[in-house]
Amino acid sequence: VQLQASGGGLVQAGGSLRLSCAASGGMFSRYDMGWFRQAPGLEREFVAAIRRSGISIDYSGSVKGRFTISRDNAKNTVTLQMNSLKPEDTAVYYCAAANLYGDIISRPNYWGQGTQVTVSS
Repeated sequence: VQLQASGGGLVQAGGSLRLSCAASGGMFSRYDMGWFRQAPGLEREFVAAIRRSGISIDYSGSVKGRFTISRDNAKNTVTLQMNSLKPEDTAVYYCAAANLYGDIISRPNYWGQGTQVTVSS
């Protein structure tokens, strides 16, 4: 499956951004989907995941209550709504997918290209 992320940009602290990831080349409903991020000098970290059912959702502690992940299986898209953004949310955000042979939090099978999110103070 191919993943194309979009929606990054520059926003002031306290603002909002909406990231989208479009999937193609596979049966989208069979994949767990997630978002990760990588800040300069740091390792890539998990942000949010939504299972293929659309019911089971996980967030990292640093974004819980501020970010919302959702998916539209009819449109083959997964979205990350980011509210109350903080400067420490600044990173390259990556869309990821996992099939039955992977794990969306620890071992995604597929990665999209990143989209830059910059939050100014």
